[in-house]
Amino acid sequence: MPKMKTKSAAKKRFRVRPGGTVKRGQAFKRHILTKKTTKNKRQLRGTTSVHESNMGQMSQMLPGRGI
Repeated sequence: MPKMKTKSAAKKRFRVRPGGTVKRGQAFKRHILTKKTTKNKRQLRGTTSVHESNMGQMSQMLPGRGI
């Protein structure tokens, strides 16, 4: 059997935390920022966790990472 490969796009965008949750960056803050409010852009700072309903997809994209 061949080795299971990690998706290259996923390893660039996600980090697995020690507890098994996955850290991701916020979406909707790259462009078209003039029509977004200052409050909205401020709340999009930082990182957040991947939702539990998407963890099955994450474990397929990042095999062997302890998810």
